[in-house]
Parts: sequence; structure tokens; C-alpha cells
Amino acid sequence: MLLIELIGPHGVNLAKIEQLLGVAIHHRGNEFAITGDEPDIQRAAEALAALYDRLEQGKSVESGDVDAAIRMGRSAQGTEPQPGDQVEMFPGTSDKVELRTRKKVVEPRTATQKSYVAQLIEHELVFGLGPAGTGKTYLAVAAAMQFFLDGAVDKIILSRPAVEAGERLGFLPGDMKEKVDPYMQPLYDALNDFLPGKQVQKLMEDKRIEIAPLAFMRGRTLSNAYVILDEAQNATTMQMKMFLTRLGENSRMAITGDMSQIDLPRGVTSGLVEAERVLRDVKGIAFTRFSAEDVVRHPLVARIIKAYDADPAT
Repeated sequence: MLLIELIGPHGVNLAKIEQLLGVAIHHRGNEFAITGDEPDIQRAAEALAALYDRLEQGKSVESGDVDAAIRMGRSAQGTEPQPGDQVEMFPGTSDKVELRTRKKVVEPRTATQKSYVAQLIEHELVFGLGPAGTGKTYLAVAAAMQFFLDGAVDKIILSRPAVEAGERLGFLPGDMKEKVDPYMQPLYDALNDFLPGKQVQKLMEDKRIEIAPLAFMRGRTLSNAYVILDEAQNATTMQMKMFLTRLGENSRMAITGDMSQIDLPRGVTSGLVEAERVLRDVKGIAFTRFSAEDVVRHPLVARIIKAYDADPAT
């Protein structure tokens, strides 16, 4: 039964490994023969072993899990912890890196994601920097959810700059929630991935989960909370300093952004750019830098990002 799941419907998992690594995989029963260049054969064998380990643990194998196995081999299953992973901080066995929420267990799918998750657990202030599709916001929300469900914090606060509206939300139709919801939708999507919808709604009504524009953070002290600032490249220097100084007792912050997607008016410096320069050597603050290699959306997204990075005109 496990071999059938390993191979996938109509051999889709084997086909994906063959396509991405340039090998040919032939199987008869429980025997596999892999042909190709020696380094690719080794990676394919490690990917198959990692996926089989996963199935033995009672987990499913989806397309993203195949990608993760190709990137990380058996270390994708946590059998080979990387330096600085602080694996004893994670639930379950001491060699696993994962985040547990009410609806699913979230596992890193690249080595950078694995390091990032460790930082989210270990540090009070973490910056996740890099292109879209690398999971930096998704993993931060998953970490916040685990802290909340474990009782380590009393609330989750999620924020984004409303740059597209020029912070002039009064010109938009509807009440305040209807004005800001379009900018907050990615955060709602992540929450609904981790908790049943009715529970998310109840926690928001009780103010135990808050989603608010960055401009609304001024004057607050955020204690006993896990606080996330998404799209932080669109915060000004003053806004970033204001947000960072909201950190209160027994709170944690995760700040995510993509330096290549700054939508601020010409001549206005991104607070995220300034924060990286000013804070990079401050003790207790961790930075994770993602690249196109860490994109876990459609493989074409990674190729698009690489093409733009390579074009001197963009």
C-alpha cells in the first residue's frame, strides 16, 4: 500500500522526480532502478527514501512534499538536523522541525524555511526577507498559531501597510473593516488554513486575533502577543520604528517583506531596508533571507523570479 502511495496516481510522483532531476526511474514491485548522472541518481534515491519515510510516519505525500524531498532529501523529514536548528524546541520527537495548528501540521519544504521556523521559535524578533511564494508569511502565521494554541501568548496581531490606498481609507466605500479587508485577505487565508472558520471568527470577535492596518498600531503596547507585520517593505522608516517599539512583555514579532516589491512613492525610503541596515547586528534579532530557490508555489514562479532578477532593466 505504501508503495502505491509513493508512486502516486498514474506514477505522478515518480514522473515529477524524473522531470526535475533528469533521471529515469523504473520499478518492479518494491525494486527501483534509477538511471542518469550519478549526482542526480543519488538525489532521486534520497528523495524516494524521504517520501517513503514520510509515508511510514502515517503522513500523506502531495506535490509540494515531492518538491521538498528533492530539495532536502532525507533531511526534509528531520533526520539530519542542520546547525542552529534548536530542534529540542519543537513538539514531537527531538529530530523534527514542524509547526502544529488545529487543522494541519506545517513542515518546512526547503533548508531556508527550516532555519526560518527555528528562528521563529527561538527569537523574539525575526525578519523574513525574500520574494513571493517562499512561505515567509505563511510560516510566521503558523508559528503564531502554535504559540497561541499552546498558551504561550494570549493573542495574535496581524498587520500590513495599506499603501495602495495611500493610507486614506476614508475615501473607500463601506465601514472600516470593509475598507481594510482587501489588504488583509492573505492573512485571513493563512488563518483559515490553520483553524476552522467559525473559530477564527469567534477569536476575532473576542479580539484574541486582530487584523489591522499598520497605521492603527500607533500608541499601543503589544504584550503577551505574537505580532506579524506583512509586506513590511511598504512601511516608511517612521512607521517601522513605531511598529518595532510596540514590542511588549512576553511578546514576539515576525516582520516579512520583499525588497523588490516596494510600492512607496518615489523618494520615500522603505523602513524595511533601513531596519535591515540598522538592526542586522543587534543581539536577539534574527534575519532569514529567502531566494527563488525557496519558492514553494508553482515551479514557474521560481523561474519568473529568476528571470526578473537576471534582467538589468528591472
